[in-house]
Amino acid sequence: MSDFLTIRKRTHYCGDLNASDDGKEVILMGWAHRWRDHGGVVFIDLRDREGIVQVVFNPDVNAACHGEAGRIRSEFVLAIQGRVRRRPAGMENPELRTGEIEILADDLEIMNESKTPPFVLDGTAEISENVRLKYRYLDLRRPEIQQNLILRSRVAAATRDYLHREGFIEIETPFLTKSTPEGARDYLVPSRVNQGMFYALPQSPQIFKQLLMVSGFDRYFQIVKCFRDEDLRADRQPEFTQIDVEMSFITEEDVIRSMEGMIAHLFRSCLGRELTLPFPRISYRDAIDRFGKDNPDIRFGLELRELTDILKGSGFKLFSEIAAAGGVIRAIKVDNGKGLSRKDLDELKDFVAQYGAKGLAWARVNPDGWTSPIFKFLTPAEVSAINERMDAREGAVILFVADSPNIVRDSLGNLRIHLAKKLGLIDPKVLGFTWVTEFPLFEYSETEKRFVSTHHPFTSPVLDEVPLIETDPGKVHARAYDLVLNGSEIGGGSIRIHRREVQALIFKALGLGEEEARSKFGFLLDALEYGTPPHGGIAFGLDRLIMLMTGAESIRDVIAFPKTQKATCMLTEAPSRVSVEQLMELSLKLVT
Repeated sequence: MSDFLTIRKRTHYCGDLNASDDGKEVILMGWAHRWRDHGGVVFIDLRDREGIVQVVFNPDVNAACHGEAGRIRSEFVLAIQGRVRRRPAGMENPELRTGEIEILADDLEIMNESKTPPFVLDGTAEISENVRLKYRYLDLRRPEIQQNLILRSRVAAATRDYLHREGFIEIETPFLTKSTPEGARDYLVPSRVNQGMFYALPQSPQIFKQLLMVSGFDRYFQIVKCFRDEDLRADRQPEFTQIDVEMSFITEEDVIRSMEGMIAHLFRSCLGRELTLPFPRISYRDAIDRFGKDNPDIRFGLELRELTDILKGSGFKLFSEIAAAGGVIRAIKVDNGKGLSRKDLDELKDFVAQYGAKGLAWARVNPDGWTSPIFKFLTPAEVSAINERMDAREGAVILFVADSPNIVRDSLGNLRIHLAKKLGLIDPKVLGFTWVTEFPLFEYSETEKRFVSTHHPFTSPVLDEVPLIETDPGKVHARAYDLVLNGSEIGGGSIRIHRREVQALIFKALGLGEEEARSKFGFLLDALEYGTPPHGGIAFGLDRLIMLMTGAESIRDVIAFPKTQKATCMLTEAPSRVSVEQLMELSLKLVT
């Protein structure tokens, strides 16, 4: 066969061909996706990154080519020359973008053979994720994964296009930097040149982008890799990518409006979807009270309602005792409760128990009253007040949790999401964007017995509340804002502190003494004394954004080479042990 790479080059990608190419001579290169021998005529589905096209090898066209095609098996690498023709009437494949045409082959080169893959690549079988990740180079051939990564590339390009047009400058910041462990644990890198010393991989470019504002680069951005040594979840990775943005001489409104424009541009240019601006906003307190979470999914109801005032004196002893001890009683309502059997209700008790709830009370609303285990303990006035508060009509089911505020919030916040999925209340076509604002600046850590930053220690307090930092820090609000999409936080930011005295006050409130603060952040404190402008910004999780844009089930499906939930790479078997010689060069010794 011909030496394709020397003599001839690819003319088209497989997925780019259509009926308008009828009659064209083409050269294609890719992988054998499927093969079939139908009575002497061989059919190959040829696949590349853009799609799949059917290739026909007919002995009447080229007997030698047809004979060679008989050797082809799945994942062989092929170069094919042939002519585009329309498929016979009734033989079109509507599931393929190229389903109206096929390629009648007249030349073939098997460029490489393939062992039988450990799993099929056509999406017809369930595959263990560990197996997929071990053979990630094969998994990446699957069309759905390739399309995810192609969209990711397009989103990155569209991000750069928008921000460049808006006057932002792309600037790289260091990967080897100083450890400042506030929040998640740092990944540490030992220095050979400076023995006994360590760099840290950045959890974010936060400090450097603030220093760029001090430097006069008033609009900065970067699509940047970040690292956090933390316990992983389905939507978390030890290394992840951010769209990082910072601006000077702005307010919260300027950041929010600019970023709404960017998100609208990404969805329009990459998905062909128009978004309605501005996005709705909700305060942190309202989000917690109504949805039980500070990243609310607003695509459906099932909102939490406060019932403590109605039930604190109830004859139902559990309710009254919890209320007397400072706990709360809240509930959610399912309008059409027919889909919830008694067995379902028992299973829901087990579900909320995962979040610390000691029980789940329920009531079915009937024309003549309630069906409920707690009905006999309540007065008619209490039942009526609950129905009115919950806006409960006939057929509704009310679900109650009574406990400490945090447990009630977590239990019902997660229960509403569970029920929405179980009962099919979420329209997958709806995009539920919302800004969450008015966060508390500090949270009290029961573990550490001190206040910690809700976001990070460089977030500006509401200026009128600065005096409260020393007297009542729990009441101070942050000039912070998160963007939430369908119940997932995709971006978070704030106005930053630009005055040294305010930054020092925050460090003090966090329990950082002057010496410790200078040791960790002295360079930033010094910079704040040299004419730092008011500034603020935001960072978007690119991986999570792409997951939501593609509808992928896992964040690992939108990252080329992800880690497992144990932070390991199944492909390369990283992390791995290193030689004693390498450790000695770094003056390190393993302690077992």
